[in-house]
Amino acid sequence: MPTIVELRERQAVITAEARERLDLITAETDEARVRELESQHDAAMAEFDRLDVQIRREEQVAEMERRAEEERVRQRPSGGDRTVPAGGGGEQRTYEQAFNEYLRRGIEGIDDADRGLIREHRAQGTTTDGAGGYTVPTGFVGELIKSLKAWGPMLDPGVTRELMTASGNQLEIPALNDTSNMGVRLAENTAATSEGDLAFTQKVLDAYKYSSGPILVSNELLQDSALPFEQIVRDAMAERIARKVNLDLTVGDGTGDPNGIVTASALGRTSVAAAAITFDEIIDLVHSVDPAYRQNGTCRFMFNDTTLAVLRKLKDGDGNYLWQPADGRSGAPATILGYGFVINQAVDSIAAAKKVMLFGDLSKYVVRRVRDFAVRRLAERYAEFDQIGFIGFGRYDGELLDAAAVKHLITAAS
Repeated sequence: MPTIVELRERQAVITAEARERLDLITAETDEARVRELESQHDAAMAEFDRLDVQIRREEQVAEMERRAEEERVRQRPSGGDRTVPAGGGGEQRTYEQAFNEYLRRGIEGIDDADRGLIREHRAQGTTTDGAGGYTVPTGFVGELIKSLKAWGPMLDPGVTRELMTASGNQLEIPALNDTSNMGVRLAENTAATSEGDLAFTQKVLDAYKYSSGPILVSNELLQDSALPFEQIVRDAMAERIARKVNLDLTVGDGTGDPNGIVTASALGRTSVAAAAITFDEIIDLVHSVDPAYRQNGTCRFMFNDTTLAVLRKLKDGDGNYLWQPADGRSGAPATILGYGFVINQAVDSIAAAKKVMLFGDLSKYVVRRVRDFAVRRLAERYAEFDQIGFIGFGRYDGELLDAAAVKHLITAAS
C-alpha cells in the first residue's frame, strides 16, 4: 500500500502532465484539438482527485486508529472512573456502554445497573423530558461533531469560529467599526477638541433547531449486529444534519434561519461575463478585502468543486497557474494566488448572476452551537414493521460579525 507521501508525489506527476496538455493550447490550435487536450487535462485531474480521496481515507484511518487507542486507554479502569458494576460480575460499565445498550434495546430492555446509570445521567440534563429523550454521552457528542465537520466546511475548525453555549437563548454580540475615524494633528499648546463617539452595532444569534429525521432500524439488525450500534446511529444523524446546517450557514437568508456567509458577505467584484471568471477578476476580489485582513494569515477562498475545476486551468499574465497543488513533503496545502481555499458544495456554480466565490477572513463568521444534543428512541411508532426509529436534535445559528472581512465575486446577469 503506497504511503501518503508517495501518493502526494504521484499527484505532483499527474499535475505536471495535466499542465503539459494545457500548455500545448495556443491561439493557433484548432477547436477540436483544444477539446481533446482539455479532455486529457480533465481526465488527469480526475485521477488527481481520486488520489486525494485515497489520501484523505488513509488520513482518516490513521485518525480512527489513534482515537480507538485513546478510547481503549480511557476505558481502562482507574480510580477516577465514574462507572457502575454490570449485573452479576465485576466488570465495570461506563455511561457510553449503557447508552449503546439503550439504543439497541430501549430503557426497559437493559439491566437494572445500566438503567440506573442512564436515568442518573438523564436527571442531570435540562433539555429532556419523559417521552424517551436522553442527553447523549460526552464521547457521542464529540464524535458526532467530528462527523458533522467532515460533511461541511462551515463547521470545520480553522474555517469559521465556533461558539458553544449551554442554553439556546438569544445571544447579543456587540460589533464596532471605527475605521472611518482617525486621529488629528495638533499644534503646540492646542487643545484636542474633536469628538468622535464609538458607534457600536449588534449582531444577534438565535438557536435554530435541526433534526436528523427518523432513522429506521430493524430489530434484527439491533439484535444481531456486531458493529458498535452507537456509531451507526451517530454517523447517520451527523450526515443528515450537517448537510442542512452547512447549507443554511452558507446561503441562509437570516429570516427564520441562519444568515449564511454568502448572504452576509459584501460585494467585492462583478465579472464581465455571465458564465466565466478571469484571472484579473479574482485579483480584484482579493484586493477588495482590506490589507488589514489579508495580512493576518487567515484569509482564504471558498467555492464549490466545479469552480475549482475552472480555476485549475487559469493562468496569470506570466503563464503561471493560479492553482498550486499541495506539497506532500512540506505539508503546505494547495493554494490559489498563494491563499488557501475550502470547497463548499453549497456555494453556487458559475452561471449568470451567481455569487460563485468568497474571499476573506472566514473566521469572522461565527457558528453558534447549543451544547446539548438529544436522541429519542421511537419504539412504538414503527412497531408494525418491527422497526425502531431514532431521531436526533441539535441547535445552531451563524452570523458574519464583520461584513468587511469577507467579499464575494458575483457573475454578470447576462
